[in-house]
Amino acid sequence: MAKAVYLHIPFCEHICYYCDFNKVFLKNQPVDDYLDALEREMILSLERYPTDTIETIFIGGGTPTALNEAQMKRLMDMVARHLLPLASSNLEYSVEANPNFVSAEKLDTMKQGGVNRVSFGVQTFDDGGLERIGRTHRAVDVFATVTEAAKRFDNISIDLMFGLPEQTLEQIERDLDLASQLPIQHVSSYSLILEPHTVFAIQERKGKLRLPGEDIEVAMYLKVMETLERRGLKQYEISNYSLEGRESRHNQVYWRNEEYYGFGAGAHSYLNGERRANIAPIPHYIKAEGLPVRQTTTLETVEKMEEELFLGLRMRQGVSFATFESKYGVSMRSVFGHVLMELEKKRLIETTETHVRLTESGLPLANEAFAAFIGEARVTDSNEQASLS
Repeated sequence: MAKAVYLHIPFCEHICYYCDFNKVFLKNQPVDDYLDALEREMILSLERYPTDTIETIFIGGGTPTALNEAQMKRLMDMVARHLLPLASSNLEYSVEANPNFVSAEKLDTMKQGGVNRVSFGVQTFDDGGLERIGRTHRAVDVFATVTEAAKRFDNISIDLMFGLPEQTLEQIERDLDLASQLPIQHVSSYSLILEPHTVFAIQERKGKLRLPGEDIEVAMYLKVMETLERRGLKQYEISNYSLEGRESRHNQVYWRNEEYYGFGAGAHSYLNGERRANIAPIPHYIKAEGLPVRQTTTLETVEKMEEELFLGLRMRQGVSFATFESKYGVSMRSVFGHVLMELEKKRLIETTETHVRLTESGLPLANEAFAAFIGEARVTDSNEQASLS
């Protein structure tokens, strides 16, 4: 039974050069029709796949705060009608925001609507770097907006990126120094990934994208880890750091391979053992009759086991042997013992009495560890029967 909800707002005032999420320019878009369709999907999904408790809500995009004040109020009211009556007493309710598209009025609307966590897409404090990646805010906007948000929220996160065009290790150090001056409780720090069909992917094919070398990018990652840990933000996942008790509970649903609702154009859900992808084009999503699902994939038990490992290993605590056996009726070692042994030899993972987790040296090579589990489950007739019983 799903206890987490993701809502997708696909509108942006400007398209960043690295972004491949489902999004469109806001101007002239049928935003109100989209919100109508979003509410219909919420109602239909909760009727067909009911839950007794919602523990996390995350509104992402796109740029949710690109909505005007009236549209933001309407979105908050929709959530209040359909989701908040099911909310747990310790609900985590997050909204993504751009530093230059959040008025005091929108922050008030979000606060009054029950939002208790805001995540700002900062990416870097270097104004030249922001321009190179297609962001429209500047460092001064970050300080002004986060300071304003802190008057209302005590759980604020920022995103930082490394491995950006022409970025240096010294700029990373400066970004971390400036981040430490903000009233924040959480940092997500990601490396640039060149996704197909983005502006950066096109520039790279033309030889016009100057990126730091692999060794510099690894040094940037290690600098982020060391600096944030020293400043009291504990690394709890490959790319995420927080004060004690301020970890993103919503994202942990994904890493623990638990089920969740996904509402909106192009959103993904995991319900009743099936992964669903919604219709992405906004006009088609709006016109959809019934649930706007484009594709449904029923996962085999072996696939769920693989996902349990390569998603769970993102967390610093790793994957619990007991939880794995409780979910699948077989021990992790009986299915993946040969993979665990090989990765331990490479010192990419380590095992404790209760968990398997990435080593310090394995963190920069995490993708190699994740890939090792794909297609490598050894399920015998006896343990397959046990997992189905």
